[in-house]
Amino acid sequence: MGILSASVSLSIYKVKEKVEDSLFKNVLDRLRQFSFQEIENLSVERGFGWVSSEDWLDSHFASSPFKGNYLVFSLRLDTRRVSPAVLKKHYTLALQELLSQKKKEGKNFISKEEKKELKENIKLKLLSKTLPVPAVFDVSWDMLKNLVYFSSTREKVKELFVDLFVRTFEIHLIPCDPLNMALEKLPEEVMSNYSPSILV
Repeated sequence: MGILSASVSLSIYKVKEKVEDSLFKNVLDRLRQFSFQEIENLSVERGFGWVSSEDWLDSHFASSPFKGNYLVFSLRLDTRRVSPAVLKKHYTLALQELLSQKKKEGKNFISKEEKKELKENIKLKLLSKTLPVPAVFDVSWDMLKNLVYFSSTREKVKELFVDLFVRTFEIHLIPCDPLNMALEKLPEEVMSNYSPSILV
C-alpha cells in the first residue's frame, strides 16, 4: 500500500550518520546501481530493487525522485513460489522415473545426494514456469529532518529494505520505535548507566 493511500502502515527510521550534500547529488546513480532487475526469464524465487515512485515499471528513474524536501522512491519485490503440494507431486513422479531407470541398470538404491539434486532440479523447472508476483513499497526520505518513512511493517520486508538502503547509500538507519525514541530523550548521565531489563 503506497504512502499516498487513504490509510497506510508505516515504519519510521532515523538516519544515523550526518548526510553530506554530495550523497544527494549522486542519488540517481546510486538508485540506478541498485535498481530492480526483471526475473521473469530467470529461475529464481525473488528479485528486488529500487523503482520510481510514480511508475513501478520504471527502474531507470525517468522522473526525478526529488519532491520538495523529500526524496521519494519505491522498493519493488517480485516473488515466485512453487506450491509444496505441486513440488511434492512432481518430485515423487521424477523419483519413480529415476528408480525405474536405476533398476534397468541393475541398481536398487538412490543416494541422498541424488535425491537432493533431483528435488532442486524439479524446483528450478517449476519456478521457470511460475510467474513472479510483484509488490511495491514506497520510501519517503525527509532530507531536512533525516527521517525515512517506509510503507510496510512486515519484518522480512523491513529487513530487506534496511539492508538495501545501507548498501545503496552507505549510511545506517535507526528504527523510530518507542524504545529508541525514549532513549534519545534521556540525559547523557542516565544513558551511561542504562541497561535493559527483561520482564517476564
